[in-house]
Amino acid sequence: MPEQQTIKNPASFSGVGLHSGNRVNMTFLPAPAGSGLRFRRVDLEGRPEIEARVENVIETTRSTTLGKGNVRIHTVEHVLAAFAGCGVDNAFIELDANEPPVGDGSAREYCRLLQSAGLVSQDARREVFELKQPLELQSGEALLNLFPHDGFKVTCTSADKRGRFTQFLSLEINPATWEKELSHARTFGFFDEIEFLIKNGLIKGGSLENAVVIREDAVLTTEPLRYADEFVRHKMLDIVGDFSLLGRPLRGHLVAVRPSHAANCEMVRLIEAQMRRPIPVQTFGPPPVETKPTEKPAPPPDPSLDACLFDLPRIMELIPHRYPFLLVDRVAKIEGDLIIAIKNVTMNEWYFQGHFPGHPIMPGVLQLEAIAQVAGVLMRSRGDEKPQLAYFMSAEEVKWRKPVFPGDTLVIEVRLLKVRAKIAKARGVCKVRGDIVSEAEVTFMLRDL
Repeated sequence: MPEQQTIKNPASFSGVGLHSGNRVNMTFLPAPAGSGLRFRRVDLEGRPEIEARVENVIETTRSTTLGKGNVRIHTVEHVLAAFAGCGVDNAFIELDANEPPVGDGSAREYCRLLQSAGLVSQDARREVFELKQPLELQSGEALLNLFPHDGFKVTCTSADKRGRFTQFLSLEINPATWEKELSHARTFGFFDEIEFLIKNGLIKGGSLENAVVIREDAVLTTEPLRYADEFVRHKMLDIVGDFSLLGRPLRGHLVAVRPSHAANCEMVRLIEAQMRRPIPVQTFGPPPVETKPTEKPAPPPDPSLDACLFDLPRIMELIPHRYPFLLVDRVAKIEGDLIIAIKNVTMNEWYFQGHFPGHPIMPGVLQLEAIAQVAGVLMRSRGDEKPQLAYFMSAEEVKWRKPVFPGDTLVIEVRLLKVRAKIAKARGVCKVRGDIVSEAEVTFMLRDL
């Protein structure tokens, strides 16, 4: 197991904060083993410190902010990414304002500081957390999946709400690849967001000197792009910084689609929760004495799930969906306001080509779509024979609990809660082998075609 590292000598850098616009002086200082990364506000009485841990994250809008009491440190992710990427475990980061200097919008200047300061090993072993079980998180438009891996790998897809400048990159991250492939990637934003950011008191220190601006199909910058796919690389830079809030290196493979600071930090909280779980200890002793079971036996499988009330041709008569977007294979049962349908998830599904290469998972939004389609089948089966289309109106109480893989049989149970004219509300649950994998309440409208 490798040893912890700190820096040999102090190193300083000055500039302005990206969002605050404040002038700030920053100094990196060595710290004892086991200290972690700690921000210190030298401009405040008592020189208060905030450890870079996820429990101290208080805000994740457009950046990651740490707080303790009345003390705040904004936009910490780029500095933390430099320390994590270079393999520095312990250091003090002194600031005389509430936000580190933005530099050129990347982590390049911070890496140069660490290189000039030099690194030194410490007489303490570095504790690395190895992910034990996969984790899945959907937060807003961000979808993150984390898998066990023998290193730290990030596979990322970046795009804005309109799908502009969609970029993809997969990279094993270590000090060498970090410095060459990610550390130079600059922060970026869209021109049509600038007015909103300014009105909300942000980017007061922003300029083309420290950010890339996208205006329609044009890229505004004072120098050529440093990478052809600089935007997704900066998203990965942010991930490295936010994931350092775990407080130790991670072994895992993160697959992220449209990540955000909020989603990154929430995933770190999930990792931390897994890290806190006790590991069962195996002991050797005499075989246990057989006792009568006290728990009720598992219920037998429902034979009705093998039934076929509606086959695929009949389903296609009821709803207009077709390949590749028909997500119901057969209907097993209808009883009053309850319908149970089946979707066999195979490796041939079209979406597995990009969701995700090497780690195929059925998108949660398609499970939600399957619930809506099954609800539409139930509504059509109750009466009107006119061709109709079920229009999605809203989804509430949406929860994705477990990933769905190729080979799984998705059992979709939908119960109508309310029907008024052409509008209906239903509650749907998706199950795999009896376990709930997703659920939601959906409202939809039937319209004649």
